[in-house]
Amino acid sequence: MMRVYFLYALPVMLQAQVTPSNPNEPSPLIKQQLENLTQANDDATTQDDSYLQELVQFTKDPINMNDADEGQLEELRILNALQISNFILYRKLLGKFISIYELQAVPGWSVDVIKQLLPYITVSAKVDVYKSLRSRFKNGRNTLLVRASQVLEKSIGYLRTNSSNYYEGSPQHITFRYKYSFKNLMQCGITGDKDAGEQFFKGSQKQGFDFYSAHFFARDLGIIKSVALGDFIANLGQGLTQWGGLAFRKSADVLNIKRQADVLRPYNSTGEIAFNRGAGITLQKKNWEATGFVSYKKIDANFQADTVNFADFVSSLQTSGYHRTPGEIADKNSQRQLTSGGNISYSDESFHVGVNAVHYHFKYPIQKPEYLYNAYSLSGKNIGNYSIDYSYTYKNMHFFGEVATDQDADKAFIDGLLISVDRRVDMSFLYRHISRGYQSLYSNAFTETTFPTNESGFYSGISIAPTTFLRIDAYADYYKFPWLKYRVDAPSHGNDYLIQVSYNSGKRLLVYSRYHSETKAINYNPDNLPLNPVDAKPLQNWRTQLSYRFTNTFTFRTRAEFTWFDKKMPDAENGWLVYADLLYKPSPGKLSASLRLQYFNTDGYNSRIYAYEDDILYSYSIPVFYGKGYRYYINFNYDILKKISIWIRFAETYYTGKSVIGSGLDEIDKHTRTEVKLQIISAF
Repeated sequence: MMRVYFLYALPVMLQAQVTPSNPNEPSPLIKQQLENLTQANDDATTQDDSYLQELVQFTKDPINMNDADEGQLEELRILNALQISNFILYRKLLGKFISIYELQAVPGWSVDVIKQLLPYITVSAKVDVYKSLRSRFKNGRNTLLVRASQVLEKSIGYLRTNSSNYYEGSPQHITFRYKYSFKNLMQCGITGDKDAGEQFFKGSQKQGFDFYSAHFFARDLGIIKSVALGDFIANLGQGLTQWGGLAFRKSADVLNIKRQADVLRPYNSTGEIAFNRGAGITLQKKNWEATGFVSYKKIDANFQADTVNFADFVSSLQTSGYHRTPGEIADKNSQRQLTSGGNISYSDESFHVGVNAVHYHFKYPIQKPEYLYNAYSLSGKNIGNYSIDYSYTYKNMHFFGEVATDQDADKAFIDGLLISVDRRVDMSFLYRHISRGYQSLYSNAFTETTFPTNESGFYSGISIAPTTFLRIDAYADYYKFPWLKYRVDAPSHGNDYLIQVSYNSGKRLLVYSRYHSETKAINYNPDNLPLNPVDAKPLQNWRTQLSYRFTNTFTFRTRAEFTWFDKKMPDAENGWLVYADLLYKPSPGKLSASLRLQYFNTDGYNSRIYAYEDDILYSYSIPVFYGKGYRYYINFNYDILKKISIWIRFAETYYTGKSVIGSGLDEIDKHTRTEVKLQIISAF
């Protein structure tokens, strides 16, 4: 009787919710996560577009909820660990779903969560993978993508005013990607990418693109859960050993604190650093799972020739992926890296434990400059990380964590807890302690700093939904760094607070307002003292964003944001930003478009503001704004034929009161910066 009731009740309830205007577009919470990630990575927007590719893939081949495993549900980045565990247990107890609308009966699944899932899931009979094995190679989908972009104004790097440091290539950024995929069971393809400033079919790049990537990935082949050849990523534990997939940190999504993904995943993005190149396989038998992988690749490094002792070394590993200047070209592929690793785990509906290991061997030892903050940095020819990860679900609680060590026996651990206190109240807690000597490569844990090292902290979050339309999210995080850091010449500590109120009135209106405050220590020496004093600098931010859907075709969106840096001190800075968007997307329709008009005014870089921008398919932009000026962009998408689509983007930033913008080789002797982008996709 309960199932029948939900079949009738849920469609009516869902109709009262805001339908996503574009299922290929990340949710507002994911956009906030990406903004935070860019800020944490020193303004570098991640080039990992795998999540956007997966969203599109799931709209074409939805996940069947009657046979979806934990890994597939994790890929959506919509459900937290407790919701996934409740779903798996519910399906085991009550059997397969009659209708997709029955999902509201799953404990912890609200109507809003189900609404977010609807574009990407379905309910149908399970297909025998052995019967469809031949179809993987015959009935798949081919996709060819070609993308080109350019900043129209020439920067100093292209003018060659410096005879030893300049961009040797052209200003175009060019990407191509071919991919063959069959549902969510198999994919293969090749990617090529040339960054702006790199040469193309000449000079040091006679082979064409600066970066090539190829992969083959298949899953559900009997006992073989997944197999990867070529380029792939490995996700182990909670990110203390290795984590190659996109992973988020603190945001208004306060329950998204656990790293969740299958161990092996295909890689076909344009980022040139955090991936493996070789082979990997995952075997699964009942509740047991085992993964092994090996990788060998050339990587960029700052090579130092020791002509006295004949002991060559590298002073640092280069992670930008740029090969534009003579210096960057000299660093390309100057180091060799051999990686091997694996995982053995046992899992059931409520319990998981896994053992993880990864080992790196380099051709040349790493020997960083002898600065005091580098005393515990990566060094030597060999690096090893080993860990045990675990999780346990009991009723309305989900506990998880990882304990790790490196080859020098330095320790690190992360422990977290998700609790559904009430059907309208959820809480999260996470404690991490990572010694100053613990070092890892290509790792990504839930920490304040980019890499998990030299940090202890306690995080707590709460999400309250007093009504169907109102939600309050808040977190507090306290952390400390027992050793020195770059630009912090003493042990330090900090704190981070956020509260966000979201109001969803129904089909058309969505509003959220948030306040964020963070205090971090940094060197502050205006008097040029012999030793740099370390001072705590508070940064406060308030943002309100509104989205209103006039019709099924037009949506209006606007944001106002204010920021205050160290506002009671002599170096205080203030800033604000406001923008308005208009989105046009008929359904069905061949043409869609989006437009933004924006104004920003800040006192300097310390009061900078980040703003997510809609872009062409599989792409997004998160510029950092400081100074004073205007910005606008317009995006067009037109389906020329049934299987050919074109995207065009034009964006321009106009700075007032400036005659020169940018710095270094990217300095432009004008007050404008104009970007154009063109993309064509053919599906056949």
